[in-house]
Amino acid sequence: MLAELIDLAAEAGIEVRQLDRSADPAPLQSGVCRVEERVFVVLIGAEPLQDRIDALAGALREHASEWLESRFLPPAVRERIERAPPPR
Repeated sequence: MLAELIDLAAEAGIEVRQLDRSADPAPLQSGVCRVEERVFVVLIGAEPLQDRIDALAGALREHASEWLESRFLPPAVRERIERAPPPR
């Protein structure tokens, strides 16, 4: 699911960065940020897989919903995006 969402984000123009911060003592969370017109999703490798999927699915729903409407998505992927929590 994560790989599918990363591919969709790239196609939609959302830049995904994956960070392995397992040695960092500060608790970090995956999240979304916008810099001018560019949208970035930062995925923290030490976070549980479901948290990273939530962050990416929420970003797609929030920032690429119109683009997604015109795309065929496997039902499980579309459902996952639709029920994602709001991006952090």
